[in-house]
Amino acid sequence: MQTTHRSSRILLPVRMAWVWLTLIAALTLDFIPTRQLPGIPDFVALVLAFWCVRESLRVSTGTAFVLGVLMDIGHGSAMGQHALAYVLLAYVCGAMSRRLLWFPPAAQALQMVPIFFMAQIVMVVVRLMAGAEFPGWEYFFSTFTTAIVWFPAHFILLLPQMQPIERDENRPL
Repeated sequence: MQTTHRSSRILLPVRMAWVWLTLIAALTLDFIPTRQLPGIPDFVALVLAFWCVRESLRVSTGTAFVLGVLMDIGHGSAMGQHALAYVLLAYVCGAMSRRLLWFPPAAQALQMVPIFFMAQIVMVVVRLMAGAEFPGWEYFFSTFTTAIVWFPAHFILLLPQMQPIERDENRPL
C-alpha cells in the first residue's frame, strides 16, 4: 500500500520576485488604517518571518530593517520601533529555521507565537521609552491572530512553488 503525504511534495525554487511581491503586499495591508482595532495581524511580521524561515539566506535582518523603517515612517511611530522588532524577529526566525521546517504548518504556527510575542514586546518597550502610553493588553491579541494566519499563509505563499513545470500523468511526483 502506497501512502503519500502532502508535506513530501518537492517544491520548485522560490523566485525572488514573488518574495518581494508578497512583502510589498504585506506592507500595503499594514498601511490600511485598521491598526486601532485589536487583533489585526501584523502582516509584515508574518510574511517576513515566513520568508526568514523558508529563505534565511535571501531574506534576513537587512530586509527586516528596511521594512521596519518603512513601517515606522508609514505609521508615524517612534523611529526604530518596528525596525528593531523586525530585525530581532528575522534573526530568531533565521536561527530557528532549520528546526521549524521539520514541523507541519500548524505546529510551526504554535512555535511562532512566542516569536511574534517577543516582537510585540519590543515594540511596546520602544514606544514606552519614547514617552507614549501603554497601548493596553488588547494590543497583544495580534500576536495570536498573526500566528493563526500563519497556517493559511503558509499554503498561499508557497503556491507558486507547488506548481509543476509541466504536467505528466506518468510522473510519480
